[in-house]
Amino acid sequence: MGDPDVREAWAARLAAWLPAAPADVLDLGCGTGSLSLLAALSGHRVTAVDRSLPMVELARAKLAGTGARTVAGDASRPPVAARRFDAVLVRHVLWTLPDPAAALRRWCALLRPGGRLVLVEGFRDGIGIPAAELTELLAPLTERVHTERLSGDARLWGGPVSDERYATVAVPTPARRHTEVVDVHLFVRRGDEVLLARRANTGYGDGLFNSPSGHVEEGEDVREAMVREAAEEVGLALTPEDLRIALVMQHRAPSGATRVGWFFEVEHGAGGEPVNTEPHKCSELAWFPLDALPDDMVAYCRAGAKAYAAGERFVLHLHEPGDPVAYVPDGPARAVALAVAGER
Repeated sequence: MGDPDVREAWAARLAAWLPAAPADVLDLGCGTGSLSLLAALSGHRVTAVDRSLPMVELARAKLAGTGARTVAGDASRPPVAARRFDAVLVRHVLWTLPDPAAALRRWCALLRPGGRLVLVEGFRDGIGIPAAELTELLAPLTERVHTERLSGDARLWGGPVSDERYATVAVPTPARRHTEVVDVHLFVRRGDEVLLARRANTGYGDGLFNSPSGHVEEGEDVREAMVREAAEEVGLALTPEDLRIALVMQHRAPSGATRVGWFFEVEHGAGGEPVNTEPHKCSELAWFPLDALPDDMVAYCRAGAKAYAAGERFVLHLHEPGDPVAYVPDGPARAVALAVAGER
């Protein structure tokens, strides 16, 4: 950019596209560092990357004294370790890459929350990437996309151009935090026996035994949820103080969905005599010895009961895709007991 008018035009565009200075800007495919220099002179902290060592040396000389960092590396996989940036700036690079979609995903992952991609591209005679195609590639990754046509601004190019040239500023969709369902399970103990309920008409595990259980609802703690579920399913009027923790289990369903189950123990007689209060969801209640559980059980619940009988307190139960919901007597073991601090 030897022409001062061209530099001024690009500086004005960058001021509009980049966050307010000072921000951390990653310039990928920086070439000789022209845009990096404009960003650095505007007060940004710039890291400039190019795969060509001669280009990196030219950029390093051009950026001397600005505090900018120059690095040799592949723009599609920038060698920046775990660093994160406020803006990733890329000019006339994306169309040259073998997998533009994968590069865009990686670039989005380099941004801090609220960061942006600034992509300058073009298309002429079948070479490049049209703006509509780039917008389509960005759609699953971003919450906002703004495209500016640049072909009509002759100052950027040192003269008139007729091909498609544009800049796209894209703000990635914020990463969603992983969430898991929390459910509660009750082992009502009568000596060496536990109470199980046979599911019916629920759409999940119908015909199989499991312990009285349910989801924690918004605003409840796990003890409150267990007290409520015990009353709803087997008519027990428990208090939180009646409950003792049996174990905690993270469970992964065959679908891949995960949840955390809190299993509680209560002695028979606490809260009254269990009765089937939901006959439309439960076809029978029955007592079984802990060491002789029925085979026709929900695998998740059976793994919890077996861990409870073994004195295990923290357990993973991780189905693989294709596993049945029902316990399979000769099937692979899916439960893993976790070591507890202080145990040897």
